[in-house]
Amino acid sequence: MTEKLKTVIVGCGQIADGHISEVQKLEQAEVVALCDRELLMAKQAGARYGISSCYDDFEQMLEQHRPDVVHITTPPQAHLQLATMAIDAGCHVYVEKPFTPTYAETEKLIEHAEKRQRKLTIGHIYYFDPPALRIRELVEQGVLGEPIHVESFYGYNLAGPFGRAILGNGTHWVHRLPGKLFQNNIDHLLNKVTEFVPDERPTIQVFGDIRRNTRIGDIRDRMPDELRIMIRGESTSAYATFSSHIKPTAHFMRLYGTRNIAHADFVARTVVLEQEPTLPSAIGRLLPAFRMGRQYRREGWRNVRRFARSDFHFFAGMHNLIARFYDSILHDTAPPISHRDIRRIGWIMDEIFRQLEEQMKTL
Repeated sequence: MTEKLKTVIVGCGQIADGHISEVQKLEQAEVVALCDRELLMAKQAGARYGISSCYDDFEQMLEQHRPDVVHITTPPQAHLQLATMAIDAGCHVYVEKPFTPTYAETEKLIEHAEKRQRKLTIGHIYYFDPPALRIRELVEQGVLGEPIHVESFYGYNLAGPFGRAILGNGTHWVHRLPGKLFQNNIDHLLNKVTEFVPDERPTIQVFGDIRRNTRIGDIRDRMPDELRIMIRGESTSAYATFSSHIKPTAHFMRLYGTRNIAHADFVARTVVLEQEPTLPSAIGRLLPAFRMGRQYRREGWRNVRRFARSDFHFFAGMHNLIARFYDSILHDTAPPISHRDIRRIGWIMDEIFRQLEEQMKTL
């Protein structure tokens, strides 16, 4: 295929900038048009990235440009409708997380894509971030042994731009999601877990809380901001934490194996191992700190080399995911994230929010 894949973006909020810039880095693709219900948003994004074709009518954009790929970066309530329209127009579709508001809609969208034989993926960008790729290598090489347990932590800053928007507006679309704030973020927790807890329907136990002291007097007061999730499969288990109050707002995972423990930091872009001491007594306790220091120096220099190659950037995971998705289109191979994993995360999220709803009745 010599011609570039024609790509359009629908939804020109903040995350759309990442999609546009990462697609523009690919030799095999070109962003040809943008769409947003607020035409000004599309035009502003177009001005930033040199894209002249801007629309406030999605159907018209599809008809005018006949794109190969559609990126859907709107609020999730519109994902099913827009993705269905794109698939019916013959397009392959990249859907930002959360995939859909409910598991039933997730099933419906995947079934439609499979029926129409169109590629479909979800924006699980951290699944392809350098630390996640390194963890996968360690598992494949047998360095960690057999995975036994995984911990996933995601910190959120409610004082940040998006957090302030949510708390400052009771009509914000996040408040209309079944899982509210959590639903817009815990994909980042769960896609690290499901890789190592492969059970179709693991046992889940959820603990949610509202830690904020300030009360506004409307729907915003019912938005939980702390979440703990226990997941137990047949051979592995997981613990996932979402926190709006723990500082710093860390983002990491720890994978516990039968040989070693790996700690992946998605902020610092480092992966280090905790290993069984090989020397006796006090010396065995003295040396691990130096070993860890050596690992962090190695990781630091690795990041310096990435920076020198212009390969150390915020959306590294998104770039890898988009590149792999486009390769699957060009070579007619499986998408980078399986439909099974999208379904499993959709089911887990539904179960989490079902339990949360029961808990919130008592708060």
